[in-house]
Amino acid sequence: MKLFKKELPFSIGAPAIIWQMVFFYVPLFLLTLSSIIKISSQGHFESLTLDHFAALLKPAYAKIIFRSLFLALGNALLCLCLAYPLAYFLAFRGKRFKNILLFLLIVPFWTNFLLHVYAWYYVLEREGFLNNLLMKIGMIHKPLILLNSLFAIVLMMVYYYLPFMVLPIYTSLERFELRLQEASLDLGASWFETFRRVLLPLSWPGVQAGFFLVFIPSFGEFAIPELMGGDKQFFVGSVVSHYILGETTGSLGAAFTVMSCLALLLSAILLYSVMRRLFKKTWNG
Repeated sequence: MKLFKKELPFSIGAPAIIWQMVFFYVPLFLLTLSSIIKISSQGHFESLTLDHFAALLKPAYAKIIFRSLFLALGNALLCLCLAYPLAYFLAFRGKRFKNILLFLLIVPFWTNFLLHVYAWYYVLEREGFLNNLLMKIGMIHKPLILLNSLFAIVLMMVYYYLPFMVLPIYTSLERFELRLQEASLDLGASWFETFRRVLLPLSWPGVQAGFFLVFIPSFGEFAIPELMGGDKQFFVGSVVSHYILGETTGSLGAAFTVMSCLALLLSAILLYSVMRRLFKKTWNG
C-alpha cells in the first residue's frame, strides 16, 4: 500500500508523459534526422549531410525568421496590454457576471478555427461590414484596403490568441487578496505604485505563462498569414508548409524547421532573461 501511494503521482502522470513522447519528441527526432540525411533518387539512404542547412544560410531565410519573431513578439505584447485589464475586470469587478463573461471568453474555442478566419474575412473585405459601416456614418468616402495586409494578420492573431493570455493572468489575479491592495493604498501608495509593487509581482507567474503561451505558437502560425495576408509576406509557418508538402523539398523543410526551432528557443530564453531582469528592476525601483 505504501508503494502504491508513493508511485501514484507517477502513474497518474504517465499517460501525459507517453503522449508527449509519442507525439512531440519522436516526431521532433524524426524531423531532425530527416534534415541531416541524404536520400538517393531510388529512395535509399546515402549519407549524413549538412547540405540542407547550407542551402538555407541566406539572408532571405534569416529575414523570414526575424519577421516571424517580431510578429510573435508584437502579438504577445498587444495581447498582454489588452488581457491584463480584462483579466483584472473579470477577477475583481465581474462579481455575479464573472462566470458568464468567462463563458463568453471561452465560447470561440468551441467553433472551428477556419470559421473565425472567414468571419473576419467578410468583416474586413472591401465590400464587407466594416467598410460599409464606416461609409454609412461618413468617416470614409471609399472602401479601405484592410485585407491582405499586416493589419489584418495582427488583428486576427490578437483576436485568436487573446484568451490564451487572459486565462493565466485571471487565474493568478483570482487568488490575489484584495486587502493587500487596500492596505497599500491606505499606507499612502499611489495606484500605480500599488500596481507596480504589489499587484504585478503577485500576478507575474500568470503574465509569464500567458506571454509564452501566445509568443511560441504565434511564431509558427501559418493559417492566419496565409488567409489574411494574401501571400504578400512569407513567415516561418508558410515556408515550412510549402517545403514539407513539396514532393522533393521535404528534407529542406525539415532543416528549416530545425533552424526555426533553434531561433525560437534562443529568443524565448533571451526574452525570459530580459523580462525577469526588467520586472525585478521595476519591483525594486
